[in-house]
Amino acid sequence: MELGLQIPWYTWPNGPTALGADLAAVVAAADDAHFEYIAVMDHFFQIPEDSYHRNPVVPPGADDMLESYTTLGFLAAHTKRAKLMAMMTGALYRPPGLLAKIVTTLDVLSGGRAVLGIGTGWNEEEASGLGFTFPSQAERFELLEEVLRFVLQMWSDDNGGFTGKHVTADRLFNAPQVLSRPHPAIMVGGSGERKTLRLVAKYGQACNLFNTPELERKLTVLRAHCDDLGRDYGEITKTVYHILDIGDNGAKTDLLLAELERLAGLGVDAVIGAVPGLPDPAILARFGTDVIPQAARL
Repeated sequence: MELGLQIPWYTWPNGPTALGADLAAVVAAADDAHFEYIAVMDHFFQIPEDSYHRNPVVPPGADDMLESYTTLGFLAAHTKRAKLMAMMTGALYRPPGLLAKIVTTLDVLSGGRAVLGIGTGWNEEEASGLGFTFPSQAERFELLEEVLRFVLQMWSDDNGGFTGKHVTADRLFNAPQVLSRPHPAIMVGGSGERKTLRLVAKYGQACNLFNTPELERKLTVLRAHCDDLGRDYGEITKTVYHILDIGDNGAKTDLLLAELERLAGLGVDAVIGAVPGLPDPAILARFGTDVIPQAARL
């Protein structure tokens, strides 16, 4: 099993003036520890659900939040091996041609380490706050599928136009082309059984699910969609979001390893999550000695 580090908050003790240096040290330590993925959130306001990590002296929603792809470009310069991704890109936030070009640029400048993590987008508060159009849920699903079709064409040899219900383009030219072959892996986030998991089976190389009591059923539904579409279920990397908490001085390491073993038994390939205690890079170094080598044997 592989592990991935998600960095969902930036309200760190040294403040914004030291954020660049602190973030560089964190991701370098994660890279050295052999985390397979380093992910950031594609949000513009800190989300209420991340209150687990909040600084208690900062009002809810007022924590620092960096734009995801600018941050990933910075991370590319401070890492060498980890795959880099937004978890998850909101399909509504960027025109698909721009998104494809952004991820292409990240892939080229990182030496082929970009992953496109993508979902419908759900945060109406930040969309309306910053002036993004926020369509209905049905329209967001339509847009997500069009974005998936668009980026796959832009990462192919087809430089022709594109016509969809929500997006029209004349020439999907992309130079330089991505280094990843055949293209950056696409991770579709979400657990909706009728639409989202079907999009995983149709377009994705990976899924991302939450570690809930319904996880086993979600994987069964994904397998059924793969069977229906003639897709090999084994081709899809199954990832799960779970807080990677080893406790003070590693006191919870055995508990985390036991949970990773349980998830591996369900067929999960990778666990991605936040690590409490950042920005202290020593915590990530401990993962490199006490967790990641053991997880790799599961």
